[in-house]
Amino acid sequence: MYIENHMDVLGMGRRQLQPWNTVGASMPYMEPIVPIRIGDYTRTHSLLPWRPNVGFENTEVIPLAPRSISNYALDTSGKMATRPLKFPNLITGYQRNPVHASQAALYTRYTPHEWFQKQVKYYNEADSQRHYSERMRGDALRIIRDAEEKIQHGQYDTNRRLGERISDVTFWRNEVASELERMLHEIERLQDCRGVLEKAIRDIEGPLHIAEECLYHREARKSTELVHDDSEKCLLREVENLRANQKKLEACLDRCKDQLRNCRASQNQLELDLKNKESALGIDTVCHHLHNQSHGLQYYSGVEKYDPCVSEQETWADAANKIVQRSQTERNKSCQLRTTAENLVNKVSQEMWNSWSSTNSALAHRSSELLEAKSKLQQHLQKVQQEIYDVEKNLELMRKAIADKSYATKVAHTRMEARMHRPDMELCRDYAYASLQKEIDEINHQLERMHKTLKELENQHQKLLRTRTMLEHDLALKIDAIYIDREKVCGLRRAYPVNALFRF
Repeated sequence: MYIENHMDVLGMGRRQLQPWNTVGASMPYMEPIVPIRIGDYTRTHSLLPWRPNVGFENTEVIPLAPRSISNYALDTSGKMATRPLKFPNLITGYQRNPVHASQAALYTRYTPHEWFQKQVKYYNEADSQRHYSERMRGDALRIIRDAEEKIQHGQYDTNRRLGERISDVTFWRNEVASELERMLHEIERLQDCRGVLEKAIRDIEGPLHIAEECLYHREARKSTELVHDDSEKCLLREVENLRANQKKLEACLDRCKDQLRNCRASQNQLELDLKNKESALGIDTVCHHLHNQSHGLQYYSGVEKYDPCVSEQETWADAANKIVQRSQTERNKSCQLRTTAENLVNKVSQEMWNSWSSTNSALAHRSSELLEAKSKLQQHLQKVQQEIYDVEKNLELMRKAIADKSYATKVAHTRMEARMHRPDMELCRDYAYASLQKEIDEINHQLERMHKTLKELENQHQKLLRTRTMLEHDLALKIDAIYIDREKVCGLRRAYPVNALFRF
């Protein structure tokens, strides 16, 4: 029996998680019982906070009053007296007093009737509480079933309504998306028409206007690319042109811009309505897919009392229909305007002619020089970029190495902090403590070295970035100059001859 109790105590001690120290911990309750003998006393253990006392008998010594109770004799009914009470000796054992025990038993017991009445009372109380509990359990089960049925019906009805709403929103979303796609195509064609009109207005001004436009575009070059080269000299010599039908083309261009503005306004309405419908459809779809086991469910107190709605089912559909109808009207106007502009440009293009080949040759030669300079800059930029990539890889490796050292630092700090909770004399500055201090100092030293190296790498990285920025800036100037000479100027001059270049 002693071995079994001892094993139970050890098992319970392992399963209980104890604090680091016992400061402020309350002592367990000790019930006073009959003292044990010396033989049994050697098998007990000291009461420690981290070991349970289940299965062991505890003793409590109650100090005697200054005047010993043994000096008094027990007097019952004034007729008999017993011998003085003898208290047990906690060291040598317990000496019994059977006479006193038998005498006291006559005055400390209940009658059998009282005992029987008490048992009957307890039985009745247990029956009453059990019957009441059975009724409560039955009512609780009925309430649970009724609530589950009503809530499931409500969720089913809400899911059905959400499905109908998703169908309606999907229909109008598709209508708006289709109309938006048609409007985008029409705006694109109208933008092409506006470009042709602008180009035609420039072309009809003759060689003088073309030269001025090319000079204007070349003035957009930056920094050292503003070179007074042969191309600019040729453009300065090209100063003659005819002005014809300018007002008609400009008026048509203004109408095209106004119509384009109206089309973009309709596009904006369609995009906004489509975005709102996509958002609403996504929200309704998510709500439709929610169920009782979904993740992210939350309580929102009072949300059912707030009504943010701004439209009804009928007004919502009517608003979407009006947006689509306005877009269709603007598309029809844009189509008519494009037909008018095409006829006008084709008529004006027959009256334009001039010589411009020499200027184009100079521009082509200048473009070849810019391309060669651009190629060399790109080679140097590629080398610098590769070096930046290598430095960035080293930076990442260094940062990762520094981050990895945090685990070792945490381990050392955790060990140091945990060892601070050793009790009393166990809080020793031993070799492990010195080793932990040395380990932390070494980690801090290595981290300092790594941070210093990281700072140097970052400085070098910044220098490489500045070099790359300088090369990229010069390359951007070259690209910008090439774009101006080849795309804007040459492109403008390629479209200048009077032929079938002004078609949609």
